[in-house]
Amino acid sequence: MKLIKAAAAVLNQIPLDWDGNRRNIVESIREARAEGVSLLCLPELAITGHGCEDAFQSPAVQATAVEMLLEIAPESEGLVVAVGLPLMYRKALFDAVCLLVDGRIEGFVAKRFLAGDGLYYEPRWFKPWPENQRGTVEIDGATYPLGDLFFRAGGVNIGFEICEDAWVGNRPGSELARRGVDVILNPSASHFAFGKHEIRQRFVLEGSRAFGVSYLYSNLLGNESGRSIFDGGALIASGGRLLAEGPRFGFADWYLTTAVIDVDETRMQQVRTGSYQPVLEARPGERVAVDFRFPKTRFEPAEHHPPAWEEGESEKEEFTRAVALALFDYLRKSRSRGFVVSLSGGADSSAVCCLVALAVRLALDELGPEGFARKLGYLDLGEPDEATAIVQRLLLCVYQSTRNSSETTRDAARAVAEAIGAELLELDVDALVEAYTDMVSVAVGRELTWERDDLALQNIQARTRGPGIWMLANLRGALLLATSNRSEAAVGYATMDGDTSGGLSPIAGIDKAFLRRWLRWMETTGPHGVGPIPALAAVNAQQPTAELRPRESGQTDEGDLMPYELLDAIERAAIRDKKAPVEVYRTMRGRHPDIERSQLAAWVERFFSLWCRNQWKRERYAPSFHVDDENLDPKTWCRFPILSGGFEREIRQLHRYVRAEDA
Repeated sequence: MKLIKAAAAVLNQIPLDWDGNRRNIVESIREARAEGVSLLCLPELAITGHGCEDAFQSPAVQATAVEMLLEIAPESEGLVVAVGLPLMYRKALFDAVCLLVDGRIEGFVAKRFLAGDGLYYEPRWFKPWPENQRGTVEIDGATYPLGDLFFRAGGVNIGFEICEDAWVGNRPGSELARRGVDVILNPSASHFAFGKHEIRQRFVLEGSRAFGVSYLYSNLLGNESGRSIFDGGALIASGGRLLAEGPRFGFADWYLTTAVIDVDETRMQQVRTGSYQPVLEARPGERVAVDFRFPKTRFEPAEHHPPAWEEGESEKEEFTRAVALALFDYLRKSRSRGFVVSLSGGADSSAVCCLVALAVRLALDELGPEGFARKLGYLDLGEPDEATAIVQRLLLCVYQSTRNSSETTRDAARAVAEAIGAELLELDVDALVEAYTDMVSVAVGRELTWERDDLALQNIQARTRGPGIWMLANLRGALLLATSNRSEAAVGYATMDGDTSGGLSPIAGIDKAFLRRWLRWMETTGPHGVGPIPALAAVNAQQPTAELRPRESGQTDEGDLMPYELLDAIERAAIRDKKAPVEVYRTMRGRHPDIERSQLAAWVERFFSLWCRNQWKRERYAPSFHVDDENLDPKTWCRFPILSGGFEREIRQLHRYVRAEDA
């Protein structure tokens, strides 16, 4: 047996935080050494951070990244370490990984396949490295190999797939396997989205099996640059067997996941595989010989234990832990002094407040009072060690009533705030609404009425709540959280500078139907190890309503729009699947034969009309968290023109189709 103790690390980095990123890299290397690791894989672009955006194009950033690499290299003494950084070569910038061996730089491999869809714009900054190309790069007077190559250290061949390289059909691992590579390292920066972790597990496991290798996958962790959430989840597999899996959604700066791999075992798997056809000739410069000897390692049986919470309501658990981590990271990285939420007593604002409380609870459970206080060292938290006391220090909720508000929502807001331990203020803004209304009535020379001025009278109430809540956020130096959701964003059912007011919009990437299911789950079950919030019963018993019209109107969100489940289904068919209105109608008819045809057609038309009319609102939303690879954020996922033809021709086609059905 040829045994190697290997590790994959996940790091919570910040773009351009040179000292902090270096500290996490160095400390993870030191922990690896202390645990007897001799081969360590760190994440993609770990030195600079992944989300540097156009700052990647700064010469100063390139120079500093190389300076940091030179500082980090000596820390690899006694180990083989892979660390990612951007690298300039012949007037082009490459997403590269450097192999450090025993304190030395040995060479660089550049990413072959760039991610240019959804969240990612890598082709804007980087060039893909062409297959079978190699060169040299000079750093600090020394020359190092760069390109499509692999390394031989201590009799072990080590190759790379860098993040997206493993997600494509013709992934580099296949050719690396034919050239005799024993271990593939995958330094990644793979964002969280529902169901994505299972995909990563599959390509790691299948890569290790099909290529006859041991496979190390590392990732970033946390809210790195504002929108993307990285869930960590390092993986180590060998010959089709998962040896180790690291924690996800953790609050520490780094986590190390280790396993002992047997190089001889995977080699013999290839010997026994009849279809394996090795490449026998060597290409010049494709293999870099490295002076290193792996230490003798004792066999350690692999014991893979996935987190207990993954066995239950995994999507709801993932949502909870992803947004909680993102909120906690956003708080500390922005150095804000807490959160402020306009708590209406409805589903959206209650969900936001609960997520803040969960961020405190989950971070405190993992870090303990001292670790929690250290993370937020710029804040004076006093001496509280109870989650509710810290929530009260960090979260201010404000119920802002008008004459159209009900005791139902007031009582629900009080119940939620008390249950999670938040501070609650109550403001009556009705006099301000009346003052604005009277002022404009005088200016236009007529009384404003609900029959004639419905939308304006609704919106002024929502907007009047904005200045006061912003003032409270400013007084506290806190971050104002907007409470609008994805379903509202799709059709513009939100008041700009009203419920969209805020510096961060944590639930704008999630649909209302899911939020309502999540709130019912939070009422009765809650996250593993935390439990439910029964006070949410007062929220869940209500029909969602903006409470902007007089109470006798019986206003509800679904009455203004359509059933949320249908709205979300139409949105996915129209926006995700790019179906035309008549195709969406036919799809919905198949799913909802109970809905009268003319009503369904009217709802489909309403969606497309409102979607086109409200792109400008989606462009103005505060930054939102990416939790679903189907979201509507035009800055990260879904682009659409602000001005368009409004699907007028397609709507006429829909009308003709429905008339033909009725004939």
